[in-house]
Amino acid sequence: MKNIAPQILRKRLLIEAKFTINVDEGVIRNYLIGLTKSLKLKIYGAPTIHSPSGQGKKLNQGYDAFVPLIDSGISLYIWTNEKFLSCVLYTCKDFSTDKALEFTKIFYKTTEFEWQEF
Repeated sequence: MKNIAPQILRKRLLIEAKFTINVDEGVIRNYLIGLTKSLKLKIYGAPTIHSPSGQGKKLNQGYDAFVPLIDSGISLYIWTNEKFLSCVLYTCKDFSTDKALEFTKIFYKTTEFEWQEF
């Protein structure tokens, strides 16, 4: 993809994983806050967490979450029945990819793990 705004720093990281822990709103909140602290990113609002509560396919049940950052945001999607997560970090500030990956692996006790910067 052509970089049409080279003057704007953008760092994007997609993390997908299978995990072993039980997840609820409190766990998601702790992950998002812990991840931002680990990466030294600043939150300017509380994490927003939604669950469709039985609407849609059973396979897709889980949570959608977002935390706003001074330098953009982090979106997290959890499939609770499948114990699968997909997380997108999008920032206008550099951060340690290694720290983001390690924090996520340890926090969720992952069994499978993939990631890509873009």
